[in-house]
Amino acid sequence: MDEPPLSEQPTAPYLEAIVAYGFRGPGRFHVPGHKGGAGADPGVVHALGEDALALDIPQDIRGIDVGPSPTPFERAETLAARAYGARRSWFLTNGATQGNHALCLALAPLGAPVVIQRNSHASVVDGLVLSGGAPTFVAPEYDAGLGMAHGVTPDSLTAALERTPGARAAFIVSPTYYGMAADVRGCARVAHAAGVPLVVDQSWGAHFGFHPALPEAALAQGADAMLTSTHKLAGSLTQSAMLHLGAGDLIDEQALVRAVRIVRSTSPSSLLMASLDGARRQLAVHGEQLLHETLAAIAAARAKLRTIDGVELVDDALVGAPGVAAYDPLRIVLDVRDVGCTGMELADALRRSYDVHVELATQATVVLVVGLRESEAALLRVAGDIDELVARLRRPGRSTPPIRQPEAPPELAVTPREAFLGEAVRVPVEDAIGRVSCESIAGYPPGIPAILPGERLTGELLGYLREIVAVGSRLHGASDPSFATIHVLREG
Repeated sequence: MDEPPLSEQPTAPYLEAIVAYGFRGPGRFHVPGHKGGAGADPGVVHALGEDALALDIPQDIRGIDVGPSPTPFERAETLAARAYGARRSWFLTNGATQGNHALCLALAPLGAPVVIQRNSHASVVDGLVLSGGAPTFVAPEYDAGLGMAHGVTPDSLTAALERTPGARAAFIVSPTYYGMAADVRGCARVAHAAGVPLVVDQSWGAHFGFHPALPEAALAQGADAMLTSTHKLAGSLTQSAMLHLGAGDLIDEQALVRAVRIVRSTSPSSLLMASLDGARRQLAVHGEQLLHETLAAIAAARAKLRTIDGVELVDDALVGAPGVAAYDPLRIVLDVRDVGCTGMELADALRRSYDVHVELATQATVVLVVGLRESEAALLRVAGDIDELVARLRRPGRSTPPIRQPEAPPELAVTPREAFLGEAVRVPVEDAIGRVSCESIAGYPPGIPAILPGERLTGELLGYLREIVAVGSRLHGASDPSFATIHVLREG
């Protein structure tokens, strides 16, 4: 397949092809059954609009994804690869989750040892359940004061690879939920010295590489594969993402092709894929200017937020700390420990008083995610809202530090696949000490996994999870949200 020249970045071939089909009045004697909207519920038509339904078309339409190569769909994925500096890119319609599942199937087959960042997205562990890979977990650096995990350091990755003879791959996360980017270049050197590919979950950094003030993209720093959740900050529709393969030869491209195919729906959403095509075009053609305007708006809001007594900004001042090599300014992270209220209280007050909804709130922090074209007026307004609420909620002399998670990781007794697919029994939490968990549980916030399938439960760990529930946080992944019971592997 011939590669399109860079000059084709202003086009969106897949988007343009489905628009041409959707609005020319074709005879639709194929799925979906709403026939471009005519058969849809009137409420759905009103909510989504007739145009969206007209563009909701299936795979295998000639001239879109069937016909002489390169088809418009093939050209769209190739343009994405060129924009991100990849050898090949795939559009994903089940989010970065789909990409993590594919990567585990391709790189961590049954019994294969791999190194995984301990607080990777839950879909990585789910991918290991599907593939049967045997993980060695490497801990990220942890800021106990803020209750915040940063990145994995090259030294920690080196040690983990040394503990994992025959490792097939290394998986890390950069940037974090809080915008902190790891030393990907250093981790790539370490992984390559061990002869393994480095996979970077860059879900929160789909915009990296499109403005000089942002961190470099993982592929540009030597990663062999990276995931970008394009919907998070780069403008595509929710549930859409991309998987990018780097230029090296440590990953078998055909193995990844097969893995992507097996976790891909046979009825992918044309709307999601068209939004990816358009988001790529906007980033490639206008991204630098849009980001320039957004960064200026963020700077104005930060200046306002810095004047609020008791609130500190968590930002590029952390660069250079262990696990922090760069910072993404499209996250506004507030340290509210000295306000005297928790981040959850402040977030709840913002919602109740001003209908403002934040991305994340923890005991110590509040995280606001800023997207492309966020206006200065909107950001200054929310800064003013926060100023007013902090004045109302401030409790002088009181601090709200995070709940401390146990420092020592649990023992991995069996692989995640063995625990998840093994015979599980539900037991009272007080009877679970020493048993092997069948569940993946993270206190949310902050979302750092406390226990994974296959790990052995300890009294300290169970006490931490109970404390998380007591302060009003939820346990992500727990079968019993009240945490009175838990599923463990049957003994004997």
